[in-house]
Amino acid sequence: MPWSNQGGGGGGGPWGSGSKGPWGSGPQPGGGTQPPDLEDLLRRSQDKLKTVLPGGGLGGKIGIAIALVAALFLWGVSGFFVVQPGELGVVQRFGKYVRDAPAGWGYTWPYPIGAVSKVNIERINRIDVGMRIVDDARRGSTTRDVPEESLMLTGDENIVDVDFAVLWKIKPDRGAGQFLFNIQYPEGTVKAVAESAMREVIGRSNIQPILTGARQNIENAVHDLMQKTLDEYNSGILITQVQLQKVDPPTQVIDSFRDVQAARADLERAQNEAQTYANRVVPEARGRAAQIMQNAEAYREQTVAEATGQTARFNQIYEQYAKAPQVTRQRLYLETMERLLSGTDKIILDPGAGAGGQGVVPYLSLDQSRPRPTQPQGQPLPQQPQAQQRR
Repeated sequence: MPWSNQGGGGGGGPWGSGSKGPWGSGPQPGGGTQPPDLEDLLRRSQDKLKTVLPGGGLGGKIGIAIALVAALFLWGVSGFFVVQPGELGVVQRFGKYVRDAPAGWGYTWPYPIGAVSKVNIERINRIDVGMRIVDDARRGSTTRDVPEESLMLTGDENIVDVDFAVLWKIKPDRGAGQFLFNIQYPEGTVKAVAESAMREVIGRSNIQPILTGARQNIENAVHDLMQKTLDEYNSGILITQVQLQKVDPPTQVIDSFRDVQAARADLERAQNEAQTYANRVVPEARGRAAQIMQNAEAYREQTVAEATGQTARFNQIYEQYAKAPQVTRQRLYLETMERLLSGTDKIILDPGAGAGGQGVVPYLSLDQSRPRPTQPQGQPLPQQPQAQQRR
């Protein structure tokens, strides 16, 4: 029968898989059980009844009937079974799937009409592709590479060495029946599907993303492709995780690949530094250019405003000059002299003084008669310009 290769554990009675039945016979090779020898069973039952019942036993027909009833009772009781926690029972009738039995006690038709196979639906199974873990008593666990599984061709015609692991379990919802009856070698099937899916995903990718930052994308793509393929097979298997263990170039060229990776890293670093410098210099230059433009615009506005004001002032003065030229000239002269002589010390000379006189007229400077402003201690007073004006 197809479930004989699964190792899921077939029940059939409360004595569990692989234990002896009520007649002292255990499961035989091939997944079935040897039926009891009825004649031998009847003979032993008659011998026991003769020793127990008074008068040396009953008649032959009555003894046979009692033995048959006892045999039927024991055969009916053998239909009880127990499913342990974490397991799922698959109930069959004449070898055909009938239903799933949850953890606990259950009953089905006894053998050979019914049977129960038990599978563990909580155990996580692991399959390594491209590598093997070897246990050594002295050195511990070591990993051995399997090149015929790990070497793969990328989309840009490069070779890459990929080691990965697949974690899987049986689906809890109707997955046990599919797992028992639809696939014969579960581990071999999962391994073949995993290697095929990984080669397909690697064949669609370039080597550079594979070696750098595309590990998560590759794992997700392989997981989805494996689950889709196994669902098409109705295998009852659930892929929980795909883990990339090692993604490297082949050993013969790994040094050259590392040199190329280092050169690319230097190139990216130089590009990033240049971009950083450009991002700093260009805004500064644009800021200075904007400042120059604003200063020029302000100077233009100031110059135009001053020219406009001077033009208006000149026009006003010209209007007054046209009305009274002599008065206007005298007034302009006095205003100009007042503006020039306001900040100078003045000495008045009188040319009409006698020969004995010096011709200097005493003059009281109003600036000197004013009190000088006080300055904070430690700071000098501002110096006043001195000049002489002869008139």
